[in-house]
Amino acid sequence: MPHEVRAVVAHGKGEPVSVETIVVPDPGPGEAVVRVQACGVCHTDLHYREGGITDEFPFLLGHEAAGIVEAVGDGVTQVAPGDYVVLNWRAVCGQCRACAKGKPWYCFATHNAAQKMTLASGRELSPALGIGAFAEKTLVHAGQCTKVNPAARPQAAGLLGCGVMAGLGAAINTGGIGRGESIAVIGCGGVGDAAIAGAALAGASTIIAVDVDPTKLEWATGFGATHTVNAGETDPVAAIRELTGGHGADVVVDAVGRPETFTQAFYARDLAGTAVLVGVPTPEMTVQLPLIELFGRGGATKSSWYGDCLPARDFPALIELYLQGRLPLDRFVSEEIGLDAVEEAFHRMERGEVLRSVVVL
Repeated sequence: MPHEVRAVVAHGKGEPVSVETIVVPDPGPGEAVVRVQACGVCHTDLHYREGGITDEFPFLLGHEAAGIVEAVGDGVTQVAPGDYVVLNWRAVCGQCRACAKGKPWYCFATHNAAQKMTLASGRELSPALGIGAFAEKTLVHAGQCTKVNPAARPQAAGLLGCGVMAGLGAAINTGGIGRGESIAVIGCGGVGDAAIAGAALAGASTIIAVDVDPTKLEWATGFGATHTVNAGETDPVAAIRELTGGHGADVVVDAVGRPETFTQAFYARDLAGTAVLVGVPTPEMTVQLPLIELFGRGGATKSSWYGDCLPARDFPALIELYLQGRLPLDRFVSEEIGLDAVEEAFHRMERGEVLRSVVVL
């Protein structure tokens, strides 16, 4: 029997979101209904509301979530009712050319639920990143449910579903930061601070946080930054070089996603170093670099998709590190709110007042 639940819906570009009744169908083959316990307010949700990703309104927002599997459809074996899960938006297919090459984190045919959730009127909703978790319940593909240790608080565990995994993975999986190496992170919001936390976890010896906001630089220090650079007061490339013996960092992560910051990341890395783009640019942005610099500096420039993670591998391991006190997920939670406070949470995020507002249901 379909479920009628409260959820946060975006009806049009730039319009304030509203809390409405939606209809969640019973799970079909390969699907699961999840009772959402907590969902972080991610900048990607704001991108959806602003029409910056697609124009397929109305959107059911929210995607950075943890909860309990309530029901599963035919053929589902990897999860069962009662399982505690973190939702992921890259449920790998296991069959595409990336999966066949043993690189499933690049999967080109990730799964989403086949059925649509709807408004009470019957109008179909577009779930953010195929999840739509600013809702009391949501319908997802069963592969989007990753079982983790139920001892982890949902407010913290759910953050692995997007921003924390993206940043942490950008440093460890994509950038390959290792013991004794140096890293600079440009942009110290949730994703950037996760990259800093990941670098500290991996044993990096020099961790440089770069931002224009002194408060964010203070936050970054709490996640393990050994040095801070206020890019509003000094040239960040010169500062990073000075802090790394004049050479540049082994890895530089751009967690902003603008042409200016990516150019800074490119030039702030050491020769043969790695520049990683994990901040999400908008479609009209372009970057121009001298081809001789790309050739002469060597190394790599990479984009990081979801931190190049494999949820089934990474989420449970990171939750265990959290439970051991080695990964400070709770530090990312700035406030806990209800569904009706999402719109104001967007504004606080835009003003840089929070790392993560987390909706608790």
